[in-house]
Amino acid sequence: MNTHDYHGHGHDHGHTHDHGHAHDHSTMQGRRGRAFLFGIGLNMAFVLVEGIAGLVAHSMALLADAGHNFGDVLGLGLAWGATVLAGVKPSTRRTFGYRRTTIVASVANSLILLFVTGGLTWESIRRLLEPRPAAGATMIAVALIGTVINAASALLFLRDRKRDLNLSGAFLHLASDAVLSAGVAITGAVILATRWYWLDPLVSIALALAILAGTWSLMARSMNLMLDAVPEGIDPSAVKAFLGALPGVIEVHDLHIWAMSTTETALTAHVVMPAAAASGPTFLSDVSRKLNDVFGIEHATLQIDPAPAAGCVSCT
Repeated sequence: MNTHDYHGHGHDHGHTHDHGHAHDHSTMQGRRGRAFLFGIGLNMAFVLVEGIAGLVAHSMALLADAGHNFGDVLGLGLAWGATVLAGVKPSTRRTFGYRRTTIVASVANSLILLFVTGGLTWESIRRLLEPRPAAGATMIAVALIGTVINAASALLFLRDRKRDLNLSGAFLHLASDAVLSAGVAITGAVILATRWYWLDPLVSIALALAILAGTWSLMARSMNLMLDAVPEGIDPSAVKAFLGALPGVIEVHDLHIWAMSTTETALTAHVVMPAAAASGPTFLSDVSRKLNDVFGIEHATLQIDPAPAAGCVSCT
């Protein structure tokens, strides 16, 4: 018997479920769009103000903060664009649509932040060797404004950061900017009191290293998704054990789990079992629903290999 006669697609397309899901998805997309728009506009305006203030005050810390903020504005723009593209319907040629642009944007976001942070660290080292007077009062005022703006922008992405790696990156960048701005304000206060101008580039280097550590983690997660690794939070052994424990299942092989986007996970697997055990009209949809509920896998495709099949051509 041809194994492909038993090829099954594990999506559940109940009308009530789909309608509710579509409504929730539309609401979520609208909320994310507003968050991106507000975050980009507010931070871009602050970048211009902070950059000018940094030049006037001769503060490397303010310039570093402005450069870091500008990198985040570019990252937010990439993430927003990728989120919009992810909602474009699939075509005949691009059967998955543009979902993976969210992963590409996440990698690009990390690279931009690494590049900007590295350049500013180099300039800070140069300034450390040749300290210049910095206006502490200006540093305090501008940095405190930046702390409030970045913290408020980060809160816009707090709710959905665990669902989407792009949103997680946006939250991480903005939250780190808030910490960086607070550090600049403290540095300005110390300089105002002590005239330790070398402290300005030194603090800039220390904060850049802290940001680098967080960005490296995001970069590693993004690269894993780009290379089709199993997304974090999903144990492939547990998924295989779950499928293997289904009634009538003899063997599970050719199991693949990967990220279609930063928010959606897909699975394909071959399941060896008697044809009669999989003859129920809701078998595949029930398994798909359980994979979604238990493991967060939204797109499951199962191929039933009728026992006693020794295997299949594709997996050998």
